[in-house]
Amino acid sequence: MTTEQQYWYNTETGEVEEGRRSSWTHLMGPYASRAEAQQALDSAKSRNESWEQDDEEWRNK
Repeated sequence: MTTEQQYWYNTETGEVEEGRRSSWTHLMGPYASRAEAQQALDSAKSRNESWEQDDEEWRNK
């Protein structure tokens, strides 16, 4: 178990939680900071767009 505080983004409420308090089905994380957790959806969107572009490039080879 880690002694560092972890933050989670709750996709149901749109709130950042300190420590995991909600069902894992609604959480993204853990993140090292509140700011990282607040950007969870933007980070996921950016990663997905990058992966989709990589997939498209691979399909067109």
